[in-house]
Amino acid sequence: MSDRDQGVIPHLVVADAAAALDFYKRALGATETMRLPAEDGRRILHAEITVNGAKIFVRDHFPEHGSAQGGNKLAPPPALGGTPVTLHLEVADCDRAVERAADAGATVTMPPMDAFWGARFGQIADPFGHAWSFAHPLARPRR
Repeated sequence: MSDRDQGVIPHLVVADAAAALDFYKRALGATETMRLPAEDGRRILHAEITVNGAKIFVRDHFPEHGSAQGGNKLAPPPALGGTPVTLHLEVADCDRAVERAADAGATVTMPPMDAFWGARFGQIADPFGHAWSFAHPLARPRR
C-alpha cells in the first residue's frame, strides 16, 4: 500500500516515543519502518510504523516549540485531558487482540463483547493516552 492509497495516516504525539514504539510492537504487532531521532539525542522527531497494513506516524512531544502549531494543539492526550479519537483495528480475533494489548501494558476500557451490530468488539487505552478498539465479525446464522 502506498501513502496515497491509505488516504489518512494517523499521527500520534506521545510523551515517550521510544517506549510507545516498543509498546505498539508488543501490543499491536507493529513493524517499525522508520525512525528519525531529534537533535537532543533523547526524543524522536518522527517515526513510522505499520499496523494491520496501515501506516501510523509517531513522535515525541516538543513543548519547547509551543503547544500549538497551525492552530492545532500537538500534545499527548494526557496533556490535553484525554482524546476524542479512537483508532480502530479489524482483527482476526478480538479477544486475543485485547488480551495481547493488556499483556503489553494497555488498560482494558471495554472487555470484548458481542455487539448488536454483529461484531465481537473491545476497547483499550494505551499507556500513552491513545484509545484503540478491536473487532471481528460474528458468524451469521445459517438460514
